[in-house]
Amino acid sequence: MQVKDAMSTNTRTVQPETKILEVASLMCLYRFHGLPVVDDDGMLVGVITEKDVLHSLFPKIEDMIAHGMATVDLDREMGRYSEVLEQSVGDLMTSNPVAVDPQMHLLRATTVMVRHNFRRIPVATEGKLEGMLTLGDVHKAIYLANITGALK
Repeated sequence: MQVKDAMSTNTRTVQPETKILEVASLMCLYRFHGLPVVDDDGMLVGVITEKDVLHSLFPKIEDMIAHGMATVDLDREMGRYSEVLEQSVGDLMTSNPVAVDPQMHLLRATTVMVRHNFRRIPVATEGKLEGMLTLGDVHKAIYLANITGALK
């Protein structure tokens, strides 16, 4: 079974110039945990995740070393969220993301996901986004193949 047999092709994407406000809205309203970032030609240029957005609220390590963690005002840091919403995806995204090929064996792709501690991974052919693969997609495909006897 190949990645193309399990991946989702109806993938919501954003572009580097998209405001984080739009991304946060999609994440909160539609429960997207991460979105692929593409350029005008549909080429995969990054991934933006909830972790990327929230990471920008954490105190900088330099501040914690200089002043100690006890002096960091965490409520003030949370209040900076509105500043984060004004940023662009390109400011916070992970560039040059790991992706898998749609022709790759499904379990080989899953190994890549597990090795990187990913729950979802972009699927791309020569850099062009084709879809997304989640651990849920993998589980469902293997379940259906076994229940229907397709693997025999």
